[in-house]
Amino acid sequence: MGINMILVIDVGNTNMTLGVYDGQDLKATFRMTTKTPRTSDEYGVMITQLLKTKGIEASELEGSIVASVVPDVMHSLMGGLVRYTETKPMSVGPGVKTGIRIVTEDPRAIGADRIVDAVAAYEKYGGPVLVLDFGTATTYDLITEKGEFAAGITAPGIRISSEALWTQAAKLPNFEIRKPKSILAQETISSMQAGLVYGQIGQTEYIIRKVKEESKIPNIKVVATGGLGRLIADETESIDVYDSSLTLDGLRMIYDKNRR
Repeated sequence: MGINMILVIDVGNTNMTLGVYDGQDLKATFRMTTKTPRTSDEYGVMITQLLKTKGIEASELEGSIVASVVPDVMHSLMGGLVRYTETKPMSVGPGVKTGIRIVTEDPRAIGADRIVDAVAAYEKYGGPVLVLDFGTATTYDLITEKGEFAAGITAPGIRISSEALWTQAAKLPNFEIRKPKSILAQETISSMQAGLVYGQIGQTEYIIRKVKEESKIPNIKVVATGGLGRLIADETESIDVYDSSLTLDGLRMIYDKNRR
């Protein structure tokens, strides 16, 4: 292992994804649930233990960086990182150099995770690029050829939609999110799977088409990431690339741009 290892953490509404980079190599990834309240000591102990399972000592880390859409966890998480990894964690937010210019009406309202995805997609694939992140929400963000964050669309995520189905409709059960054998479903579970998965594919294709049409940029590269992104990317020609480590790569790139 090198001496310039860094810890990157993407705090989403449902899960926290952690990655360790040795230079540009992603050496290890971990996931933790976000919804459980934890103290800074609990974060510190859990993170150091997770690192140990991959043979990484917290003392080997040169630095850390966090992007979060959940303000409540930041105080304990940052405290835990300071105390247990002895790094000064960077936080993605105003004042951090990203190389992306946000030209929307309210730049401060753009979530840190979306900025991170935009940085990675623009650096890895160039612009214009449309970044789809299938997380708790499904987001579509347009980055222009000049690296400007020009527009963002937010839709309910696949999991939110499935939870709404089975919690709001008394007779409908909880079910696994996957593509059924046919859209011509003949029983409850596959009927819900068909509506959810094919509905998401249809939404994805339509939004991509409308973005290309209204932006008058027909040649946008479409890059997808996020937990359930592969399921959708495999089913449509509209998505050019599925990149599972896009957000973690973006955090590493932002860390490098702001290295003191």
